[in-house]
Amino acid sequence: MVRGKVEMKRIENATSRQVTFSKRRNGVLKKAYELSVLCDAEVAVIIFSQKGRLYEFASSEMPKIMDRYRKCTIDANNNNTKFDRQLQLQQSRLEAESINKKMELMQLSHGKLLGYGLDNCSLDELQVLDAQLQRSLFQIRARKAQLYKEQIQQLQEKEKLLWEENRILSLKGGILFKDTPTADGTVAEGVSLCWVFVVRRYL
Repeated sequence: MVRGKVEMKRIENATSRQVTFSKRRNGVLKKAYELSVLCDAEVAVIIFSQKGRLYEFASSEMPKIMDRYRKCTIDANNNNTKFDRQLQLQQSRLEAESINKKMELMQLSHGKLLGYGLDNCSLDELQVLDAQLQRSLFQIRARKAQLYKEQIQQLQEKEKLLWEENRILSLKGGILFKDTPTADGTVAEGVSLCWVFVVRRYL
C-alpha cells in the first residue's frame, strides 16, 4: 500500500502532534547514529520539544563537537570578511584603472584639439575634431555675444542714471540742459556747465 504524502504544515491536534514528534525524533536520532557509524563522521543532533525538553545525540563528546562547530563558524566568518575586503580592493583597483584610462583619453583628446598629435589621426578622426571645434567656437561666440549684450545693458542703465541726475539738478537750478530728454521725449535747449560736471563725476 502506497503511503500518502504528508502535507508540510503544523499538526493542529495535540495528541497527533506529540505522536508524530516522538516517531520523527527517534528517526532523526537513529539516522544520526547510522551516519556516524557507517561514514565515520562526527555527528551531533540537538532537539527541543515544544515543552522545552532536550533530546540529543553525539557521536563523541557534545562539548567537543560544539567547540569545533564554533571554531569553524568563526573561521568561516573571518574568511568571508577577508574575501569581502579582497573583493573591495579589487573593485577599487579596477575603478582607479578606469579613471586613469579616461584621464589619458581626455588628455589625448585635449592635445588633439590644441593641434598636437594629429599626424596619426585618420580622416574620420579629424572630421570629429573639426566638428568639436566648430561646436566650441559656436559656444564661445554665443557666450561673447551674451556678455556684450549684458555690457551694453549695463551702459544703458548707467546712462539713464546720468540723465536722471541731470534732470533732478536742472529742476533744482531751474535750468534745462542741452540734449536732456523731457517728459514727452523731446529734447530741451539750454547749456549748463553742470552737465559736464555730472558726466565727469561718473566717468
